[in-house]
Amino acid sequence: MAPPLGNDVHTFRSEHRPTRRSVLGGAAALGALAATGCTRIAEASGKKGGDLLERLRAQGVVRLGIAGEVPFGYIDKDGRLTGEAPELAEVVFKRLGVRKVQPVPTEFGSLIPGLNSQQFDVVAAGMYVNPERCQQVIFADPDYQMLDSFIVRKGNPLGLHSYKDVVAKKAKFATGTGYAEIQYAVEAGYRQSDILVVPDQVAGLNAVEAGRVDVFAGTALTVRAVVRKSAGTEATQPFAPLVKGKPRVDGGAFAFRPTEANLRDAFNVELHKLKKSGELFRILRPFGFTRAEMTDLTAKELCGG
Repeated sequence: MAPPLGNDVHTFRSEHRPTRRSVLGGAAALGALAATGCTRIAEASGKKGGDLLERLRAQGVVRLGIAGEVPFGYIDKDGRLTGEAPELAEVVFKRLGVRKVQPVPTEFGSLIPGLNSQQFDVVAAGMYVNPERCQQVIFADPDYQMLDSFIVRKGNPLGLHSYKDVVAKKAKFATGTGYAEIQYAVEAGYRQSDILVVPDQVAGLNAVEAGRVDVFAGTALTVRAVVRKSAGTEATQPFAPLVKGKPRVDGGAFAFRPTEANLRDAFNVELHKLKKSGELFRILRPFGFTRAEMTDLTAKELCGG
């Protein structure tokens, strides 16, 4: 599902939205865990780069800020912490000598404030890296990248593979409320007043199935997920939308307090080992990620450095 305009998942998206960043499951479990997970972390020391890693090793537990969003970080129906980011965190922190991960559930818009007020140690919520956020936190390198995809009728009768195709074929186009895909379509030449804006990707699927539109645009991961139960539609191949004439690819990563560069750097070392060995893909694959979402993007690139 594509996120809203502002600085959520895509650069255009807002800090909190009722779609990609909403609590999609396990609300009762989240509430119970919140009661035990909000203890503040001790203030960082004056050591250059911070000493949080040493303290986490001594404590044996790292607190993860999550936003209750499938597939990024959530509590499942059995009350178990899961998602691509917590599962990856468990592997990385074990390698770093920290035995246990503990979720601290919060709203997506509270993740960065909660991190910087020391309510938890790291944001593990698939957060997109963008220049605005890079002014507030430091990021590990992305563990995944995200492209766009379309929901179209089976066989893709209009041959729609990009926003330019949508414009050229004069296709009836839909996307979600506040989605960055609105901007991508407008930049390609689609008239904004002609876009059908629906609440989410399920509503978009229904619009395509009913013939009200020819195409619905969203992120590749969520488009793939929603068409699985539909016999009459399919997802197009993932592609990078153009922003100011250049392909736009976003990446999601773990976020750390600016004072804790040592922890971020140690995390990056282990992350790159997992990328090189192929273990990262094996961790993310059960959550719907494909090789198209694997990436060599760096935080520096996405921060604009």
